[in-house]
Amino acid sequence: MNFIEELKWRGMLHDVMPGAEEYLQKGMSSGYLGIDPTADSLHIGHLVGVMILKHFQHAGHKPIALIGGATGMIGDPSGKSLERNLLDEKTLRHNQDSIKKQLEKFLDFNSGAENAAELVNNYDWMKEFSFLDFIRVIGKHITVNYMMAKDSVKRRLSGEASDGLSFTEFTYQLVQGCDFLHLYETKNCKLQMGGSDQWGNITTGTELIRRKAGGEAFGLTCPLITKADGTKFGKTESGNVWLSKEYTSPYKFYQFWLNVSDEDAERYIKIFTFLSREEIESLITEHKQAPHLRVLQKRLAKEITVMVHSVEDYNAAVEASGILFGNATSDALRKLDEDTLLSVFEGVPQHKISKADIQQGIKAVDLLVEKAPVFPSKSEMRKLTQGGGVSLNKEKLNDFEGIINASYLLNDKYLLAQKGKKNYFLLIAE
Repeated sequence: MNFIEELKWRGMLHDVMPGAEEYLQKGMSSGYLGIDPTADSLHIGHLVGVMILKHFQHAGHKPIALIGGATGMIGDPSGKSLERNLLDEKTLRHNQDSIKKQLEKFLDFNSGAENAAELVNNYDWMKEFSFLDFIRVIGKHITVNYMMAKDSVKRRLSGEASDGLSFTEFTYQLVQGCDFLHLYETKNCKLQMGGSDQWGNITTGTELIRRKAGGEAFGLTCPLITKADGTKFGKTESGNVWLSKEYTSPYKFYQFWLNVSDEDAERYIKIFTFLSREEIESLITEHKQAPHLRVLQKRLAKEITVMVHSVEDYNAAVEASGILFGNATSDALRKLDEDTLLSVFEGVPQHKISKADIQQGIKAVDLLVEKAPVFPSKSEMRKLTQGGGVSLNKEKLNDFEGIINASYLLNDKYLLAQKGKKNYFLLIAE
């Protein structure tokens, strides 16, 4: 597999240095991509870089994932208007361990193969580096003029809303360049990869290697992913879409991909899956013949949910989607864990009811008219119940005076009332 060609047809290549493609075709090489450990989970904004590392390994090369423990303590001005918060070492180590577990789902770290992935942390070689050593060994090789010419620096210095650029952030490109030099000298790593906003930092590294070590190194970047409407990719109203179940449930994760636009789905399925070119082209053709079936979105959501989570999580997400939008059963509803249940019915009207009332047993009409205002009157509830239009936990309510007790509670706490086809109400017993 030609790594560069693979990235090109998938729309994952922005810039590449001359000579890089020829270098990679000579045999196995090492390449790295940096991840700043600012949280204990990656989010989908990181996924493009992770996919590039996976393609790199598939092409027979050795991927190195660099956790930026040292650079995470500084903050990178690239693409940012403000300086980021700095983290302590204990937090960084915790974040690194969590991120490695996520990366292991994508990259082969443990097979013992010659091109097995490696995880490194730049704090391990930077922590003993004194300031005097740094300016003597690194600083003298790169001029201030060279550093000032970088777009990321110029943007921060000229931005109206900016408070300027701290010396800490100004030196970031040197610290990142030092990483490249270290990996070049210790692991024969001659390629750095990253987002297009990292081009300036990457080229500082190749320049440092040229000036200090007299060697040749290369860089390539991928485009920053956007949505067709110009809004930021990976953000929802509730914030980032995380790879960790603790922050974004598999159901919400699945729904994010299922709901992307047709135009975005056509781009994303190339970037975020490992489906072949032929299969993707076939899916795109099939989708265009019947866009309302959302073939692309469904396949994209399946591939990426299985890859990030599991087949079981994907199946549960599909089943959960059916509860709200299809003819799911009471059994399917009872299988949902509490987090998924709340994710599915987020935004549905919620009413608190007394758990004691449920445990003692209460008439359905008293529960849904007096205790929770699902219906404005008993007569309306009676009429709709007789017409088969009322359900509790996805089961038709046949007797509006029937007794509702604790056996009805989902997760020992919730009761789902449905009025007509589309009106749901989540009752919370406390």
